[in-house]
Amino acid sequence: MTPIAKVLKSYGSEGEVLIGFRALLPEDIDQEEPVFVEFDGIPVPFFFESFTQRGTSKAIVRLTGMHSLKDAEEMVGREILADIEYEEEEDLTGWTVLNAGSEEVGVITGAEPIPGNPCVYVNTGTKEVLVPLSDELILAVDEDNKILRMDIPEGLL
Repeated sequence: MTPIAKVLKSYGSEGEVLIGFRALLPEDIDQEEPVFVEFDGIPVPFFFESFTQRGTSKAIVRLTGMHSLKDAEEMVGREILADIEYEEEEDLTGWTVLNAGSEEVGVITGAEPIPGNPCVYVNTGTKEVLVPLSDELILAVDEDNKILRMDIPEGLL
């Protein structure tokens, strides 16, 4: 079981709660699969009755059997677990990172699998910097030559 979210607070009086995601993004949740909440050390399965995404890392949800403020308050502070396996990311170690103007930034030396925000360590020759692998920053991927072309904001380097 992997912790994927935490119940942050109750929401309204119909048993809904606000949850903050840790290991996944709200859009990556399979709402047809159960999630689990531990009670007395035993993972209890729940299904989503309602799911409304709020921002990039939160959602307002109602789980099966939760229909009152009292039910929701019992969940506050608890971890939401899922029986998930992560796909291994492709190892980019050794790839060259080029900035938008074909300027060589450095070589990728490792990865930091931050949930929802994977990053790579890039050795610039003078220092090692952590660069997010955001779709907004990646311009092109050349697998044959192991080159990652990115538009890295000045402040990150």
